Amino acid sequence: MRKVIFGVANSLDNFIAGPKHEVDWLLWSDDAAVIMKELWSTFDTIVWGRKTYDVARKSGGGGGNYGLKGYVFSRTLRPEDHDDVEIISEDPGAFVKKLKRRKGKDICVMGGGELAATLLEAGAIDEIGLNIHPILLGSGIPLFHPMKRAVKLQLLECRTIQHGCVYVRYGVKK
Repeated sequence: MRKVIFGVANSLDNFIAGPKHEVDWLLWSDDAAVIMKELWSTFDTIVWGRKTYDVARKSGGGGGNYGLKGYVFSRTLRPEDHDDVEIISEDPGAFVKKLKRRKGKDICVMGGGELAATLLEAGAIDEIGLNIHPILLGSGIPLFHPMKRAVKLQLLECRTIQHGCVYVRYGVKK
């Protein structure tokens, strides 16, 4: 069965962007590029939260630009306005569980804390990868939003990368 992997860069105090959605604090490195290249080669599908998809489109990205089959969870976007992705209005957890049963490579979760929390609660995410940056933002967009239950994790990998960042990868215990 395909794996669903949620990966994100975050501050040490667990924000994925500042209060005004700023990400100018992110530290790009050769180490991060290697991790991304290895990881992206395992995907053929990407699922987006609507807000993250909007940000990616404004910066020139979006579903089709990654060469992957893309799905965006939204109850407000109109499918006819987005030919690079499929707009999904059904429950994200149920939909991603169906995707996992299809043949193919792994599935990337490209969304913020809201989508991740929904998918974690549904038991749809298999791994979490974090590139933790050495900064305390104090406020901003949280990495994880409140959930109704605890999700137990198992450390799979931990390594220091350039600029004082730490890459950690966890498996979700079933």
